[in-house]
Amino acid sequence: MNLEKIMSDLEKRHPGEVEYLQAVREVLESIEEVYNENPQFESAGIIERIVEPDRILTFKVPWVDDNGKVHVNIGYRVQFNGAIGPYKGGIRFHPSVNLSILKFLGFEQIFKNSLTTLPMGGGKGGSDFDPKGKSNGEIMRFCQNFMLELWRIIGPETDIPAGDIGVGGREIGYMYGMYKKLAFEHTGVLTGKGRNWGGSIMRPEATGFGSVYFAEEMLRTKGTDFKGKTVAVSGFGQVAWGAVSKIAELGGKVVTISGPDGYIHDPNGISGKKIDYMLKLRSSNQDIVEPYAAEFPGSTFHKGKRPWEVKCDVAMPCATQNELNLENAQALIANGVMCVAEGANMPCTPEAINLFIEKKIMFGPGKAVNAGGVSTSGLEMTQNTMKLSWTKEEVDLRLHQIMKDIHEQCVKYGTQPDGYINYVKGANIAGFLKVANAMVDLGVV
Repeated sequence: MNLEKIMSDLEKRHPGEVEYLQAVREVLESIEEVYNENPQFESAGIIERIVEPDRILTFKVPWVDDNGKVHVNIGYRVQFNGAIGPYKGGIRFHPSVNLSILKFLGFEQIFKNSLTTLPMGGGKGGSDFDPKGKSNGEIMRFCQNFMLELWRIIGPETDIPAGDIGVGGREIGYMYGMYKKLAFEHTGVLTGKGRNWGGSIMRPEATGFGSVYFAEEMLRTKGTDFKGKTVAVSGFGQVAWGAVSKIAELGGKVVTISGPDGYIHDPNGISGKKIDYMLKLRSSNQDIVEPYAAEFPGSTFHKGKRPWEVKCDVAMPCATQNELNLENAQALIANGVMCVAEGANMPCTPEAINLFIEKKIMFGPGKAVNAGGVSTSGLEMTQNTMKLSWTKEEVDLRLHQIMKDIHEQCVKYGTQPDGYINYVKGANIAGFLKVANAMVDLGVV
């Protein structure tokens, strides 16, 4: 593999798509050795084919606000790779959404879904629509118009979207309602559905719970666990809420959450009614965490800052991409962090990741750590197909086992001669091999 030539060609073909190119480089650097050991991959053109999406749908989404004004947003669906199953990946509504971000997320999703051992390909979609400050009626009209285009290329055996940033149960409901009307059928074409109409119990908590299960497996390689550990978490949405809940249950103490406006430091720990308040903050649709400090004396709000300056044993970035940079990594290491686990998708910059690995800090990449969300989506798909509804205990047991299995794959392919586990390399190799071998078997299509 000529890595630099591949990246040079990609940069010429997709100029300015920084996030996508960053994600591709990280994977290719990790798999270069195993790729070169398998000449059948080269002859089948696996790299050239796997880095390009199967197809991309781009469309306008016109909608009318409560005052009768017409707005137009851009909608996307990136169907990246379907070698091992139907396309699977979330829909994100956020002003930052563009094709580069969705291609990065879709590319990462290929390997994340492969790691789960469930038959799911990789995809991603979304829009630059901002739900913040919008009424329920406005969000409903946007979701319905978004689905008017998206429904043409999705289906229970073709492409099964889910939620992501800006898309929760409400938005999934509005989109599914429109899909059901258009397709004239009730099928499991979206996951993250409500419990009353085909959803799986535990889906909202799944990404956060799964992230903590994976991080605990990391800690156990050092003979320890979350009990008594101080944990810094970023974000305050669904992933962060799930992670904070499970860490508290396991005996850890979460001391931070964050939003676009800054971060909260609560040295007394976030548990009980404080976790419930995180849901209230999210449902306010204001995308801020500052009110937490007024609600709970003893906590402080740090405007415009990130939580990585707070001393902690474990750091779990659960907000968004590239939120933890080299300077933040240096601060965490100086404060004695022992484990960093990515609850979000690619929240650490390449420079930060390289420093963690150089300093032999346990570092878990998002494609492995946060695979619990899509794993539980896969379990929801299974329940829909079987026309069954599992209990919370059944779903949690399966999720926990999937996260353990993913960790084992990372250890298998990522353990270095000195005993250090390079989880980035392990996750990328394990995820890549399954997809690459399937692509070889299926021929050049």
